[in-house]
Amino acid sequence: MGRVRRPIAVADGRFRLLASGSLLAALSILSPLLTVPASAGDTPDRGAGDTPVRGTAHMGMGVLAHDGEHGRPVPGARAAQTEGVDVSSHQGVVDWPTLWNSGVKWAYVKATEGTSYTNPEYGRQYGGSYDVGMVRGAYHFGTPDTAGGAAQADWFVDHGGAWAEGGRTLPGVLDIEWNPYGSSCYGRTPGQLVSWIRDFVDRYKARTGRAAVIYTSTSWWKQCTGDSDAFGANPLWIARYASTPGTLPAGWTKHTMWQYTSTGPTVGDHDRFNGTLDQLTELAAG
Repeated sequence: MGRVRRPIAVADGRFRLLASGSLLAALSILSPLLTVPASAGDTPDRGAGDTPVRGTAHMGMGVLAHDGEHGRPVPGARAAQTEGVDVSSHQGVVDWPTLWNSGVKWAYVKATEGTSYTNPEYGRQYGGSYDVGMVRGAYHFGTPDTAGGAAQADWFVDHGGAWAEGGRTLPGVLDIEWNPYGSSCYGRTPGQLVSWIRDFVDRYKARTGRAAVIYTSTSWWKQCTGDSDAFGANPLWIARYASTPGTLPAGWTKHTMWQYTSTGPTVGDHDRFNGTLDQLTELAAG
């Protein structure tokens, strides 16, 4: 390998060789030094232009970016609330015993997205939460720009979203929120989105006998559904990273669950059920 006698200088954003000898020889010496190692925070979830890869969306992915708040619940507000967590393939292997010992008593696991994606970690995550004693359920990340609501409900039920009796399985969740892949409202009008959500929850109830939980943020709901009041019969899971759940979307006078942070003390987004553990079990029992 040739030896470079003088250094490399940078001018106008390009390397210029100031020494004698081969350019190839110089680059062969410098190439290991010019390689930038991946950051510990880098993940394979992003594609070209920082657009997430289809299937990698998860609860709350756009909440912080759009709602612009981050906080913790008001001290003392936990009297009749039960701690929970939600996870997806983003979390990978979850330490369920640690979560249980920290006070987490329920969990939701992402099962599906659209009509083609299934969470490769679903079985291990869903079973792991159950094994430590948690009440658990599954959620579907809705993408109204890829397929109809009824078709996505069928995909969800057929790939992990079905409900079972016994008091340990929570009703399935439709995660409908800011679109991480493009237009905030998936290129749909408020009326079209209301119809899409209706198709999903109606098909889910027809397939399982349960009313699907709707996970959303008030800001998305107002902008993208026109603040529809048509879904008050479905339990509401509100996403707001602040000290309180804040103003709820139209149609609901109370929330059932609240996702209050994406940076909890342990893995996953952290949530609170608006009631006691006994009441949570009643919801699971139907």
